[in-house]
Amino acid sequence: MSTGDHAGLNLARHVGDEEPSVQRNRALLAAEIGAPLVFVDQIHSADVHVLPATGEVPVRSADALVTDRRDVALAIMVADCLPVLLSDPVAGVVAVAHAGRQGLLTGVLQHTVESMVALGARPEDLEVSIGPSICGACYEVPAGMRDEAAALLPETWARTSWGTPSLDLRAGAAAVLEAAGVPAASFDMDHPCTLEDERFFSHRRSARTGRFAGVLRRG
Repeated sequence: MSTGDHAGLNLARHVGDEEPSVQRNRALLAAEIGAPLVFVDQIHSADVHVLPATGEVPVRSADALVTDRRDVALAIMVADCLPVLLSDPVAGVVAVAHAGRQGLLTGVLQHTVESMVALGARPEDLEVSIGPSICGACYEVPAGMRDEAAALLPETWARTSWGTPSLDLRAGAAAVLEAAGVPAASFDMDHPCTLEDERFFSHRRSARTGRFAGVLRRG
């Protein structure tokens, strides 16, 4: 496992951690999951990578992964942004998405659902988990940024617990997914705030830190 600023199971190669440590951490996670892990080079975009039906999976620049394969596990890295895991157990289609402020506002979750539907999923059958991420009471932003985000997605408008402007990305993600036809009753959103809970990496708490991952594999 990693040490120092990246102490724990850091999975990111781009944060200054030692490469052998990252490789070991990824190998430990893959062994626990029981399948090879598929990552993307995350760029805070709305781009979705649909895995090829068979064979090796090249690393692409994107912020979401979609597949109906059983032989791999999808991994999306975060350290305050939303790790969103989506599954259609009827159609056998799964996806993971990295929804930070920029990706959420430019449509990463809408594009992810659309890509799942193209593989046979139905929004009404989706089950969604929005994992540990910074909460609306902690994600302080300038007032202008809050206003710009709320103009596109009103549910993101929030205040911190100390009374300053903030964004609630979880509420925004839930609104987007409901608008896409995903039942609110299927959401699992009761997860810790990464800034408040030191079990998780948080870029807001420490600019030099690791990344954990939301991981999903088709059953």
